[in-house]
Amino acid sequence: MGLLVDGVWHDNWYDTGSTGGRFERSAAQFRNWVTADGAPGPSGRGGFEAESGRYRLYVSLACPWAHRTLIFRALKKLESHVSLSVVHWHMAENGWTFAPGDGVIPDPVVGAQYMHQVYTAADPKYSGRVTVPVLWDTRRKTIVSNESPEIIRMFNGAFDALPGVDASLDLYPTDLRAEIDAVNARVYATVNNGVYRAGFATTQEAYEEAARELFASLDWLEDRLSRQRYVAGNRITEADWRLFTTLLRFDPVYHGHFKCNLRRLVDYPNLWSYTRELYQVPGVAPTVRLDHIKRHYWGSHRNINPTGIVPLGPEIDFAAPHDRARLRAAA
Repeated sequence: MGLLVDGVWHDNWYDTGSTGGRFERSAAQFRNWVTADGAPGPSGRGGFEAESGRYRLYVSLACPWAHRTLIFRALKKLESHVSLSVVHWHMAENGWTFAPGDGVIPDPVVGAQYMHQVYTAADPKYSGRVTVPVLWDTRRKTIVSNESPEIIRMFNGAFDALPGVDASLDLYPTDLRAEIDAVNARVYATVNNGVYRAGFATTQEAYEEAARELFASLDWLEDRLSRQRYVAGNRITEADWRLFTTLLRFDPVYHGHFKCNLRRLVDYPNLWSYTRELYQVPGVAPTVRLDHIKRHYWGSHRNINPTGIVPLGPEIDFAAPHDRARLRAAA
């Protein structure tokens, strides 16, 4: 995981020496919004009108942040309107690449071999981490956004007037926004980012701090899901999908690779059943590539797993029956 400095690529890992061994995630720098009429969104500049075929989404099938955008693209039925590029699962000295591989979809927009070339096509002097997802505007030839929570909100509503889009599906409903935002805040800090804070920590103190906060939140979620079907109430919202992509990766990767091993996901009856229910929502399973997920984490992070050996297990059946129907769901 390198970075660009004034448009020049550097193969540098995160600096935890200056943070007491703590991993600190950099803020996204491209924060524009696609809107129905091109008006400015909550941040950035305007001029990004929702049009069919204008935008391209760049993702890794291994990355949980990118995965949530793929899920929204599928659930909202945006596949014919927002095109897709998929990077290779292995991330080494050149960062994310478009090297040939099963499931890789090359970049026809700027002809990039490396994801960092997409960033410098938008800003030749860009400085910062090169991450996915990225939403690219083919008309203005620039990055709209590389902030996944904002991309999913664009997908949730900006394109609803286009033909075939499921405008009836609202994953950020007005009446639940306060609850969704509150859940998202805790889940992001202690679960979504918490697994990375544990896995990328370079001191015992930093690791234990992150791991204990992570499992305190998993315990909180387990209790919450014993009383209600979804994390923000009785219907699926963006808060569920933001959590789901981390839970899906928990036992195959985070439990072992990131030392998040106080408990497994399957040790939480409600969280495990809930994860299976979300996986079985029509359109979601095709977005899941466990081979990309396992090969990326176990094979790319040689500072954590020096041999690069990818474990065979665990064997997990996300398609197994679940018992979530015992709790009330919205009609």
